[in-house]
Amino acid sequence: MSEERARQVLEAVGVPGERLVRCRSLDGGTYNAVEELLLDDGSRYVLKVPPPPTDPGMSHERELLASEAEFYRAAATVDVTAPRVVGVCLDGAASTGRYLLMTACPGEPWGDSVTYGEQVLLREELGRQVARLHRVTGPGYGYPSGALGPLADDWRTAFTTMYDAVLDDARRYRAWLPRPVDEIARTAKAAYDALDEVSEPCLVHFDLWRGNILVERPEGGAAPVIGGLIDGERMFWGDPLADFVSLALLGDIEQDEAFLTGYREAGGHAVFTSAARRRLALYRSYLYLIMLIETVPRASGNERGSWVRETVSPELIAALDALDC
Repeated sequence: MSEERARQVLEAVGVPGERLVRCRSLDGGTYNAVEELLLDDGSRYVLKVPPPPTDPGMSHERELLASEAEFYRAAATVDVTAPRVVGVCLDGAASTGRYLLMTACPGEPWGDSVTYGEQVLLREELGRQVARLHRVTGPGYGYPSGALGPLADDWRTAFTTMYDAVLDDARRYRAWLPRPVDEIARTAKAAYDALDEVSEPCLVHFDLWRGNILVERPEGGAAPVIGGLIDGERMFWGDPLADFVSLALLGDIEQDEAFLTGYREAGGHAVFTSAARRRLALYRSYLYLIMLIETVPRASGNERGSWVRETVSPELIAALDALDC
């Protein structure tokens, strides 16, 4: 991106472009280009610009800006610490091009400097915030961007469409997977009946790993707090249990007592019945399939690709095996 484009976006939302002091590229994004905009009064915005529509990507990734804007607007209704939408343009023909401009949240991605005691408090707070997210319900099930078609009337229809699209991506990109695509499809299909228990389309972030959770350390040595839940572009309307996958990425949410305590205190429903565990296994397999397949359109390189295979493949196999039980 360029400073000139950033100024054009600011002008489009009613902020004089000359107030821009600095543009700084932000790391961590794997799809959109992301910059922090610093204004002359010290305020900070984050600007996201998608890649050209001709760039390779996963089927569900079309119009991610629309989904991200919807997530932040929904999060604002339940007082969750997340960016607030300043402006969004989904019209590629506009002079600014497509963009999402939002406020910047305080803090840094959750790193290893967090002590054990701090982690317990932060995980409890995170649980309360996620429970509030799950109070928000949508008009139907699935991705609001329309990338995979209109919202569905039931979760089973929406999720099976999502799962089929990922498997189609695997075939299209000839992605390496630890098991044949058709075998994975059969295994997942045998557990689809568990999806019928979901009766309300809740707001699901689906990418709440630690890199997308900002931790703010207030001045004066006070305990750290959640500064923001960011990168809501993968959101969908569906089963709130699906959020538990990235919240315990490559792990088991049932072992996260602090998170579950906060989640339940704030009214979140987390009961791990047999059907709930089958759904969790489905959602784990879905996310881990995405992580493996997206290395192809991302052209991730040998080192990253090898890490994903070695780390994610055993988790995918474990999730599929859990569906066979």
